[in-house]
Amino acid sequence: MKQARILIVDDESNIRELLEEILVEEGYDVATAEDGDRARAAYSTESFDLVLLDIWMPDVDGITLLREWAQAGELVPVVMMSGHGTVDTAVEATRLGAIDYLEKPVSLAKLLRTVDKALEQRQASERRQSRLPPMVAPVGKSETMRALREQVAKIAHHDVNTLITGEPGSGREAFARYLASSSSRSSEPFVEITGGSLDASDGRRRLLGEPGAPGALEQAQGGTLFINELGDVSPEIQQLLLGVVEDRQFRPAGAATDCTLDMRILSSAPQGFEQDVQDFRRALLSHLSVVVVRVPPLREYSEDVPELLRYYVDMLVDAENLPFRRFSVAAQNRLRNYPWPGNLGELRNMVGRLLMLGSEDEISLEEVEAELSTEAKETELLVQQDLLAMPLREAREQFERAYLQQQLMLCGGKVGQLAKRVGMERTHLYRKLRSLGVDFRQVMTED
Repeated sequence: MKQARILIVDDESNIRELLEEILVEEGYDVATAEDGDRARAAYSTESFDLVLLDIWMPDVDGITLLREWAQAGELVPVVMMSGHGTVDTAVEATRLGAIDYLEKPVSLAKLLRTVDKALEQRQASERRQSRLPPMVAPVGKSETMRALREQVAKIAHHDVNTLITGEPGSGREAFARYLASSSSRSSEPFVEITGGSLDASDGRRRLLGEPGAPGALEQAQGGTLFINELGDVSPEIQQLLLGVVEDRQFRPAGAATDCTLDMRILSSAPQGFEQDVQDFRRALLSHLSVVVVRVPPLREYSEDVPELLRYYVDMLVDAENLPFRRFSVAAQNRLRNYPWPGNLGELRNMVGRLLMLGSEDEISLEEVEAELSTEAKETELLVQQDLLAMPLREAREQFERAYLQQQLMLCGGKVGQLAKRVGMERTHLYRKLRSLGVDFRQVMTED
């Protein structure tokens, strides 16, 4: 646990120094301010876990400062202090967000009890905010989903690092949260960090933090750390993570001693990553993929599409206040036979658009066809190209352009993965994409 930092604001130097001495002896990191201006400066530029704030000061009273901080948002716990307290003042301070009130002269026992209580409340609040929200089980009655739920139940009871693979949009992040919420660590923190943010320049700070600001490893202690897109982690940070998982300990920035690693690490990667990866540390991958779970693409359980449509309608109506509409039987059947290259992400986005843009209670087959037609034009699906009517060279270019665009979408816009998927050397692939006018920087798919 990081050392709690406390700000003492009091214009009386003897009281300010006495409180500082007591709290420092108790192991707290203490800063002081002798008036309102210095208190404002410290509060705006530094991070504190608790403020002991005197009410009566010559330049500005503590109630005014408390009101300013409360209006600015994200008020840290504040305990008011006064030798001239009144009931009205205490009530006003509580209304503005103060969590307790100390009368001067402050007794040692009362001071320590109040500080301990305030910091415990802050820690409890932070833990509640970082816990996982209730997660629903993977939706669907198909054999694929039934087997997936059974696999989750087995894995959740074993506290092992797990790699979750699947196509872009298949729901790897949601599945990681569901897996964590089903485990014995469900009431503990769930901390997510993207692999792309763990680069050579900033990755160490993000994992180990900096003095006064814990990193992802410290935040996830006791709970779950989720690394989204493991393949994007830089080689330098791969080495750091390998040392952490092998030694089962890490040292937060600014700390004098190591912390024992107490967390489950989940990570996500494209389908087949654990088998085909070439430029990732195998030793680290073996530690993070004790169990590998494959999240299937939607086309493998398309019989669940009608149930998924109902689920996303209900969810979007409740969460985003969209108008309720139901899919006609014909529309549902059409969508069951659609290949869903963007998987669940594409389905959810389509449902949202249809709820927003339609006016009738029922979503018709014609509306769905119009949506699918738009999707097809944007991705240039091969079935819509009349290649036989073109000269050979033009037909070949049309095919290659559409083929690479579709494959690039399935790779989430990552050219390195595309090169492995289509069996081309990366330099030659870049040259081919440019010659065909495929802007790989614009081809992105949300997971």
